[in-house]
Amino acid sequence: MLVLGIDTSCDDTSAAIVQDGTKILSNIVSSQTDIHRKYGGIVPELASRRHTEMIWPVVTEALSGAGCQLADVNAIAVCHGPGLIGSLLIGCGFAKAVSFARSIPLVAVNHLEGHIFASFLEEHTPEFPFLALLVSGGHTSMYLVHAFGDYEELGRTRDDAAGEAYDKVSKLLGFGYPGGPVIDRLAAEGDPDAFAFPRAYVPESFDFSFSGLKTAVKNQVQRMRGEGKAADGDFSCNVAASFQKAVVAVLVRKVEWAVVKLGIRRIVLSGGVAANSELRSRMEAMAAERAVDLYLPSRRLCTDNAAMIAAVGYRHALAGDFSDDTLNARARLPLGRLHTALTALS
Repeated sequence: MLVLGIDTSCDDTSAAIVQDGTKILSNIVSSQTDIHRKYGGIVPELASRRHTEMIWPVVTEALSGAGCQLADVNAIAVCHGPGLIGSLLIGCGFAKAVSFARSIPLVAVNHLEGHIFASFLEEHTPEFPFLALLVSGGHTSMYLVHAFGDYEELGRTRDDAAGEAYDKVSKLLGFGYPGGPVIDRLAAEGDPDAFAFPRAYVPESFDFSFSGLKTAVKNQVQRMRGEGKAADGDFSCNVAASFQKAVVAVLVRKVEWAVVKLGIRRIVLSGGVAANSELRSRMEAMAAERAVDLYLPSRRLCTDNAAMIAAVGYRHALAGDFSDDTLNARARLPLGRLHTALTALS
Protein backbone atom coordinates (compact mmCIF):
# COMPACT_ATOMS: atom_id res chain seq x y z
CA MET A 1 0.00 0.00 0.00
CA LEU A 2 1.31 3.43 -0.97
CA VAL A 3 0.25 6.32 1.25
CA LEU A 4 0.74 9.98 0.40
CA GLY A 5 1.36 11.87 3.62
CA ILE A 6 0.82 15.63 3.94
CA ASP A 7 1.84 17.81 6.88
CA THR A 8 1.31 21.59 7.11
CA SER A 9 0.81 21.79 10.85
CA CYS A 10 3.25 24.64 11.45
CA ASP A 11 5.84 26.29 9.22
CA ASP A 12 7.15 23.35 7.17
CA THR A 13 5.36 22.14 4.06
CA SER A 14 5.95 18.42 3.79
CA ALA A 15 4.79 15.54 1.61
CA ALA A 16 5.95 11.93 1.58
CA ILE A 17 5.26 8.57 0.02
CA VAL A 18 5.49 5.63 2.41
CA GLN A 19 5.04 2.00 1.46
CA ASP A 20 3.24 -0.36 3.84
CA GLY A 21 3.68 2.04 6.74
CA THR A 22 7.42 1.41 7.12
CA LYS A 23 9.38 2.10 3.95
CA ILE A 24 10.02 5.76 3.06
CA LEU A 25 10.11 6.21 -0.71
CA SER A 26 10.29 10.01 -0.47
CA ASN A 27 10.03 12.59 2.29
CA ILE A 28 10.14 16.21 1.10
CA VAL A 29 10.23 19.12 3.55
CA SER A 30 10.11 22.75 2.44
CA SER A 31 11.34 24.90 5.31
CA GLN A 32 10.17 28.44 6.03
CA THR A 33 12.94 29.25 8.51
CA ASP A 34 14.42 32.04 6.39
CA ILE A 35 11.00 33.71 6.17
CA HIS A 36 10.32 33.75 9.90
CA ARG A 37 13.84 34.23 11.28
CA LYS A 38 13.79 38.00 10.98
CA TYR A 39 10.62 38.13 13.09
CA GLY A 40 12.10 36.03 15.89
CA GLY A 41 9.41 33.37 15.53
CA ILE A 42 6.67 32.00 13.30
CA VAL A 43 4.19 34.48 11.84
CA PRO A 44 1.02 32.39 11.26
CA GLU A 45 -0.30 34.45 8.33
CA LEU A 46 3.00 34.23 6.47
CA ALA A 47 3.20 30.51 7.19
CA SER A 48 -0.21 29.76 5.69
CA ARG A 49 0.51 31.86 2.61
CA ARG A 50 3.75 29.99 2.01
CA HIS A 51 1.97 26.65 2.40
CA THR A 52 -0.44 27.75 -0.33
CA GLU A 53 2.49 28.42 -2.63
CA MET A 54 4.44 25.26 -1.85
CA ILE A 55 1.90 22.50 -1.26
CA TRP A 56 1.52 21.40 -4.88
CA PRO A 57 5.23 21.64 -5.80
CA VAL A 58 6.17 19.66 -2.67
CA VAL A 59 3.61 16.94 -3.37
CA THR A 60 4.75 16.76 -6.99
CA GLU A 61 8.36 16.36 -5.86
CA ALA A 62 7.38 13.64 -3.38
CA LEU A 63 5.59 11.69 -6.10
CA SER A 64 8.51 12.11 -8.48
CA GLY A 65 11.04 11.09 -5.84
CA ALA A 66 9.08 7.92 -5.11
CA GLY A 67 8.77 7.12 -8.82
CA CYS A 68 4.99 7.05 -8.77
CA GLN A 69 1.91 9.05 -9.76
CA LEU A 70 -1.31 9.93 -7.98
CA ALA A 71 -2.95 6.99 -9.72
CA ASP A 72 -0.64 4.68 -7.78
CA VAL A 73 -1.53 6.13 -4.36
CA ASN A 74 -3.87 3.98 -2.25
CA ALA A 75 -4.63 6.56 0.44
CA ILE A 76 -3.95 10.18 1.38
CA ALA A 77 -3.05 10.85 5.00
CA VAL A 78 -3.23 14.46 6.14
CA CYS A 79 -2.43 16.06 9.48
CA HIS A 80 -5.58 17.87 10.66
CA GLY A 81 -4.32 18.98 14.08
CA PRO A 82 -3.10 20.16 16.43
CA GLY A 83 -1.19 23.11 15.02
CA LEU A 84 -1.60 26.55 13.48
CA ILE A 85 -5.16 26.66 12.19
CA GLY A 86 -4.34 28.61 9.03
CA SER A 87 -1.53 26.23 8.13
CA LEU A 88 -3.62 23.14 8.85
CA LEU A 89 -6.43 24.43 6.64
CA ILE A 90 -4.12 24.50 3.62
CA GLY A 91 -3.09 20.87 4.02
CA CYS A 92 -6.60 19.65 4.78
CA GLY A 93 -8.15 21.58 1.91
CA PHE A 94 -5.57 20.29 -0.55
CA ALA A 95 -5.88 16.68 0.63
CA LYS A 96 -9.68 16.75 0.43
CA ALA A 97 -9.58 18.23 -3.06
CA VAL A 98 -7.19 15.58 -4.38
CA SER A 99 -9.12 12.83 -2.60
CA PHE A 100 -12.36 13.97 -4.22
CA ALA A 101 -10.91 14.58 -7.69
CA ARG A 102 -9.04 11.27 -7.88
CA SER A 103 -11.34 9.11 -5.68
CA ILE A 104 -8.48 8.31 -3.30
CA PRO A 105 -9.45 7.38 0.27
CA LEU A 106 -8.70 10.09 2.84
CA VAL A 107 -7.27 9.53 6.32
CA ALA A 108 -7.04 12.11 9.12
CA VAL A 109 -3.97 11.95 11.36
CA ASN A 110 -3.23 13.59 14.70
CA HIS A 111 0.15 15.32 14.54
CA LEU A 112 1.10 14.02 17.99
CA GLU A 113 0.34 10.47 16.93
CA GLY A 114 2.64 11.00 13.96
CA HIS A 115 5.55 11.98 16.21
CA ILE A 116 5.02 8.96 18.45
CA PHE A 117 5.14 6.56 15.51
CA ALA A 118 8.14 8.16 13.79
CA SER A 119 10.25 5.43 15.41
CA PHE A 120 8.30 2.83 13.43
CA LEU A 121 9.99 4.12 10.27
CA GLU A 122 13.36 2.98 11.59
CA GLU A 123 14.88 -0.50 11.36
CA HIS A 124 14.28 -1.38 15.00
CA THR A 125 10.77 -0.67 16.29
CA PRO A 126 9.30 -0.91 19.80
CA GLU A 127 6.77 -3.46 20.93
CA PHE A 128 3.66 -2.42 22.85
CA PRO A 129 3.28 -1.14 25.46
CA PHE A 130 5.85 1.64 25.57
CA LEU A 131 6.37 5.05 27.14
CA ALA A 132 6.52 7.99 24.71
CA LEU A 133 8.00 11.38 25.55
CA LEU A 134 6.99 13.94 22.94
CA VAL A 135 9.02 17.14 23.14
CA SER A 136 8.69 19.90 20.56
CA GLY A 137 8.17 23.63 20.12
CA GLY A 138 4.46 23.36 20.81
CA HIS A 139 4.17 20.24 22.97
CA THR A 140 5.80 18.54 25.92
CA SER A 141 3.78 15.47 26.86
CA MET A 142 4.27 11.92 28.05
CA TYR A 143 2.09 9.01 26.96
CA LEU A 144 1.67 5.38 27.81
CA VAL A 145 1.04 3.72 24.46
CA HIS A 146 -0.84 0.47 25.03
CA ALA A 147 -1.43 -0.24 21.33
CA PHE A 148 -2.01 1.62 18.11
CA GLY A 149 -4.95 3.95 18.79
CA ASP A 150 -4.82 3.35 22.56
CA TYR A 151 -2.97 6.24 24.22
CA GLU A 152 -2.96 7.29 27.84
CA GLU A 153 -1.70 10.80 28.59
CA LEU A 154 0.43 10.66 31.73
CA GLY A 155 1.43 14.30 31.82
CA ARG A 156 1.88 17.50 29.86
CA THR A 157 3.41 20.92 30.29
CA ARG A 158 1.37 23.22 32.51
CA ASP A 159 2.63 26.31 30.71
CA ASP A 160 5.35 26.44 28.04
CA ALA A 161 6.69 23.65 25.86
CA ALA A 162 10.39 22.82 26.15
CA GLY A 163 11.01 23.78 22.52
CA GLU A 164 9.36 27.16 23.05
CA ALA A 165 11.69 27.74 26.00
CA TYR A 166 14.68 27.03 23.77
CA ASP A 167 13.45 29.61 21.25
CA LYS A 168 12.90 32.19 24.00
CA VAL A 169 16.37 31.76 25.50
CA SER A 170 17.98 31.97 22.08
CA LYS A 171 16.14 35.24 21.49
CA LEU A 172 17.23 36.58 24.89
CA LEU A 173 20.84 35.87 23.97
CA GLY A 174 20.41 37.63 20.63
CA PHE A 175 20.57 34.58 18.38
CA GLY A 176 16.96 34.56 17.22
CA TYR A 177 14.86 31.77 15.73
CA PRO A 178 14.97 28.77 15.63
CA GLY A 179 16.56 28.41 19.04
CA GLY A 180 16.96 24.65 19.43
CA PRO A 181 19.99 24.09 17.18
CA VAL A 182 21.62 27.34 18.36
CA ILE A 183 21.35 26.52 22.07
CA ASP A 184 22.52 22.96 21.49
CA ARG A 185 25.61 24.23 19.66
CA LEU A 186 26.43 26.94 22.22
CA ALA A 187 25.90 24.56 25.13
CA ALA A 188 28.60 22.25 23.82
CA GLU A 189 31.15 25.02 24.45
CA GLY A 190 29.79 26.26 27.80
CA ASP A 191 29.90 25.34 31.47
CA PRO A 192 26.61 23.65 32.47
CA ASP A 193 27.28 24.50 36.12
CA ALA A 194 27.93 28.21 35.55
CA PHE A 195 24.40 29.16 36.64
CA ALA A 196 22.07 27.29 38.98
CA PHE A 197 18.81 27.64 37.07
CA PRO A 198 15.65 26.21 38.70
CA ARG A 199 14.14 22.86 37.78
CA ALA A 200 10.39 22.49 38.22
CA TYR A 201 9.76 18.82 38.93
CA VAL A 202 6.06 19.40 39.74
CA PRO A 203 5.82 16.82 42.59
CA GLU A 204 3.22 14.07 42.56
CA SER A 205 2.56 14.29 38.84
CA PHE A 206 4.12 13.58 35.48
CA ASP A 207 3.48 17.17 34.37
CA PHE A 208 6.13 19.64 33.24
CA SER A 209 6.69 23.38 33.68
CA PHE A 210 9.27 25.61 32.02
CA SER A 211 7.94 29.16 32.50
CA GLY A 212 9.87 29.68 35.72
CA LEU A 213 13.09 28.53 34.08
CA LYS A 214 12.58 31.01 31.24
CA THR A 215 12.05 33.82 33.74
CA ALA A 216 15.19 32.84 35.67
CA VAL A 217 17.27 32.92 32.50
CA LYS A 218 15.81 36.29 31.52
CA ASN A 219 16.61 37.77 34.93
CA GLN A 220 20.15 36.40 34.85
CA VAL A 221 20.82 37.81 31.39
CA GLN A 222 19.42 41.23 32.33
CA ARG A 223 21.43 41.28 35.56
CA MET A 224 24.69 40.40 33.82
CA ARG A 225 24.10 42.99 31.13
CA GLY A 226 23.37 45.61 33.76
CA GLU A 227 26.68 44.80 35.41
CA GLY A 228 28.47 44.92 32.08
CA LYS A 229 29.48 41.27 32.30
CA ALA A 230 27.42 39.92 29.40
CA ALA A 231 30.08 40.91 26.87
CA ASP A 232 32.26 38.04 28.07
CA GLY A 233 32.73 35.63 25.18
CA ASP A 234 31.82 32.66 27.37
CA PHE A 235 28.63 34.21 28.75
CA SER A 236 26.20 33.02 26.08
CA CYS A 237 27.71 29.55 26.01
CA ASN A 238 27.48 29.24 29.80
CA VAL A 239 23.86 30.41 29.87
CA ALA A 240 22.97 27.99 27.08
CA ALA A 241 24.71 25.09 28.77
CA SER A 242 23.18 25.80 32.19
CA PHE A 243 19.71 26.26 30.71
CA GLN A 244 19.94 23.09 28.65
CA LYS A 245 21.15 21.09 31.64
CA ALA A 246 18.08 22.19 33.62
CA VAL A 247 15.63 21.30 30.83
CA VAL A 248 17.19 17.92 30.09
CA ALA A 249 17.41 17.02 33.79
CA VAL A 250 13.66 17.50 34.21
CA LEU A 251 12.75 15.59 31.05
CA VAL A 252 14.97 12.63 31.87
CA ARG A 253 13.95 12.52 35.54
CA LYS A 254 10.24 12.51 34.68
CA VAL A 255 10.68 9.64 32.24
CA GLU A 256 12.74 7.75 34.82
CA TRP A 257 9.99 8.20 37.41
CA ALA A 258 7.43 6.83 34.96
CA VAL A 259 9.64 3.85 34.16
CA VAL A 260 10.00 3.01 37.85
CA LYS A 261 6.37 3.68 38.82
CA LEU A 262 4.73 1.94 35.87
CA GLY A 263 7.27 -0.78 35.19
CA ILE A 264 7.61 0.10 31.52
CA ARG A 265 10.61 -1.43 29.74
CA ARG A 266 10.50 0.52 26.46
CA ILE A 267 10.86 4.27 25.85
CA VAL A 268 10.25 6.26 22.66
CA LEU A 269 11.66 9.78 22.41
CA SER A 270 10.05 11.95 19.75
CA GLY A 271 9.44 15.53 18.58
CA GLY A 272 11.76 18.26 17.40
CA VAL A 273 13.61 18.59 20.72
CA ALA A 274 14.38 14.86 20.50
CA ALA A 275 17.07 15.89 18.01
CA ASN A 276 18.93 17.65 20.83
CA SER A 277 22.31 15.97 21.42
CA GLU A 278 22.33 16.42 25.22
CA LEU A 279 18.81 15.04 25.63
CA ARG A 280 19.62 12.01 23.48
CA SER A 281 22.83 11.36 25.39
CA ARG A 282 21.29 11.71 28.87
CA MET A 283 18.27 9.61 27.93
CA GLU A 284 20.54 6.86 26.61
CA ALA A 285 22.52 6.88 29.87
CA MET A 286 19.37 6.67 31.97
CA ALA A 287 17.93 3.86 29.82
CA ALA A 288 21.16 1.89 30.15
CA GLU A 289 21.19 2.36 33.93
CA ARG A 290 17.57 1.24 34.23
CA ALA A 291 18.06 -1.59 31.72
CA VAL A 292 15.22 -0.42 29.47
CA ASP A 293 15.11 -0.18 25.68
CA LEU A 294 15.26 3.31 24.16
CA TYR A 295 14.07 4.10 20.65
CA LEU A 296 15.38 7.30 19.09
CA PRO A 297 14.20 8.33 15.62
CA SER A 298 16.88 9.73 13.34
CA ARG A 299 17.07 13.50 13.58
CA ARG A 300 15.35 14.00 10.23
CA LEU A 301 12.31 12.16 11.59
CA CYS A 302 12.24 14.08 14.89
CA THR A 303 11.24 17.37 13.29
CA ASP A 304 7.92 17.84 11.45
CA ASN A 305 7.68 15.65 8.37
CA ALA A 306 5.03 13.93 6.29
CA ALA A 307 6.56 10.45 6.42
CA MET A 308 5.41 10.02 10.01
CA ILE A 309 1.91 11.17 8.98
CA ALA A 310 1.85 8.62 6.17
CA ALA A 311 3.07 5.85 8.50
CA VAL A 312 0.18 6.49 10.90
CA GLY A 313 -2.23 6.94 8.00
CA TYR A 314 -1.37 3.46 6.76
CA ARG A 315 -2.41 1.96 10.08
CA HIS A 316 -5.67 3.90 10.11
CA ALA A 317 -6.36 2.78 6.56
CA LEU A 318 -5.84 -0.86 7.50
CA ALA A 319 -8.39 -0.37 10.29
CA GLY A 320 -10.86 1.16 7.83
CA ASP A 321 -10.72 4.50 9.64
CA PHE A 322 -11.34 6.87 6.74
CA SER A 323 -12.60 10.46 6.58
CA ASP A 324 -14.82 12.33 4.14
CA ASP A 325 -15.18 15.88 2.85
CA THR A 326 -16.44 17.05 6.25
CA LEU A 327 -12.93 16.72 7.67
CA ASN A 328 -11.75 20.00 9.14
CA ALA A 329 -8.60 21.35 10.73
CA ARG A 330 -8.40 21.59 14.52
CA ALA A 331 -5.91 23.85 16.26
CA ARG A 332 -6.37 21.85 19.48
CA LEU A 333 -6.61 18.09 19.20
CA PRO A 334 -5.84 16.06 22.35
CA LEU A 335 -4.48 12.56 21.94
CA GLY A 336 -5.80 9.71 24.07
CA ARG A 337 -7.33 9.67 27.51
CA LEU A 338 -5.96 11.22 30.67
CA HIS A 339 -4.18 9.05 33.20
CA THR A 340 -6.41 8.93 36.27
CA ALA A 341 -4.66 6.45 38.56
CA LEU A 342 -1.50 8.33 39.53
CA THR A 343 0.02 7.53 42.87
CA ALA A 344 2.27 9.99 44.71
CA LEU A 345 5.77 10.20 43.32
CA SER A 346 8.72 10.20 45.64
